[in-house]
Amino acid sequence: MSFILEFHFEPNEYFTNEVLTKTYRMRSEPDDSDPFSFDGPEIMGCTGCQIDWKKGKNVTLKTIKKKQKHKGRGTVRTVTKTVSNDSFFNFFAPPEVPDSGDLDDDAEAILAADFEIGHFLRERIIPRSVLYFTGEAIEDDDDDYDEEGEEADEEGEEEGDEENDPDYDSKKDQNPAECKQQ
Repeated sequence: MSFILEFHFEPNEYFTNEVLTKTYRMRSEPDDSDPFSFDGPEIMGCTGCQIDWKKGKNVTLKTIKKKQKHKGRGTVRTVTKTVSNDSFFNFFAPPEVPDSGDLDDDAEAILAADFEIGHFLRERIIPRSVLYFTGEAIEDDDDDYDEEGEEADEEGEEEGDEENDPDYDSKKDQNPAECKQQ
């Protein structure tokens, strides 16, 4: 059992690929020794694709230049170091799963988060892609926020009703002056 996500791109100044793909492999069978522990499909691994970056355009890497001073001689030298940079395109370079299938906790968490993103794209974003393109899906998201905002406004109105209360004393709401130290 598997699924493939394909991202199609117009020609651009960053890479030459027209399509970037990511394949997820899953197992959807219960363990023979403990069939009652089956929680649904299990991630067996995922495979990204090689992005053919144009020279100097790889957004997943950044170059850092540091000046270092030699303690003994006092000379200054510049050290150039290339480090990883957070990017959407890191999605296509998933963590490697060893042949033994044993992952440490960090790698397993990264793989699970990667699968969550892929599953979310497959189940929620892609079926509604036309709605996102036309802006209708974004309007639906705004409606969700408006409902929450309206609830907050209604609560605020209840709190502000004291001013209309004939027994309301505004002097009680004012903070008393703090004592000054002598």
